Amino acid sequence: MKWKIACIQMDIAFGQPDINYQLAEQWVEKAVNASADIVILPELWTTGYDLTRLNEIGDEEAEKTIGFIKNMARKHQIHIVGGSIAKKTHKGIYNTMIIIDKNGNLVKEYDKLHLFQLMDEHHFLQPGENDGLFTLDDKICAGFICYDIRFPEWQRAHSARGAEVLFVTAEWPKPRLDHWRTLLISRAIENQAYVVAVNRSGSDVNNVFAGHSMIIDPWGRIVSEAGEESELLTGTLDFTEVSSARSKIPVFEDRRPDYY
Repeated sequence: MKWKIACIQMDIAFGQPDINYQLAEQWVEKAVNASADIVILPELWTTGYDLTRLNEIGDEEAEKTIGFIKNMARKHQIHIVGGSIAKKTHKGIYNTMIIIDKNGNLVKEYDKLHLFQLMDEHHFLQPGENDGLFTLDDKICAGFICYDIRFPEWQRAHSARGAEVLFVTAEWPKPRLDHWRTLLISRAIENQAYVVAVNRSGSDVNNVFAGHSMIIDPWGRIVSEAGEESELLTGTLDFTEVSSARSKIPVFEDRRPDYY
């Protein structure tokens, strides 16, 4: 089985959801024209890191965004890993990844588990309490958001439960580009899984972002990588590579978690 993936490495209009919905729709149409099976958006793509205004511009229970993505998925018959958005709830605001299948069904909502204090997330967002596992086309996948990739035990918890693709959505700053690339390659190798990672391009009032969205195979080989500017990055996942890596180096059989 193979999937063609499209990563939307877009610039985000700071604190302007209406503009970002329009931009996202245009990018998804480009992914459809590229014959993608699955498209993934960046982190907080509706608002950017306009954290102080999330009570004003966040999406109540993610209703608008879920409806928006459902309509695009059904219209184009494409799976959409909807990056993440600021979801307003009675408990507070969460940084939430939304996955919709090609028939317009809500497959998963994942709330970012690890909040990044360096960008003040802990002052404005609530930490998640759920896992990122979901299934598309009978393939077990997992979703993670930006800072999550610095916690290898979190990815391993998902790959140990069968995840063959690790989707990562991010707004990763340019000064730590080397960390982004190294961490993603490491997560692919140690989990013997595909890593599909989309970062945003451009800048906001406080940050310049790294771009360099990446698709990495289970051996740690880069399938495709973007530059710093906005672009649609595509690549093909061949699931025989996952089974090959896991059979040749049986990491999951040789684990001894009772000692960890």
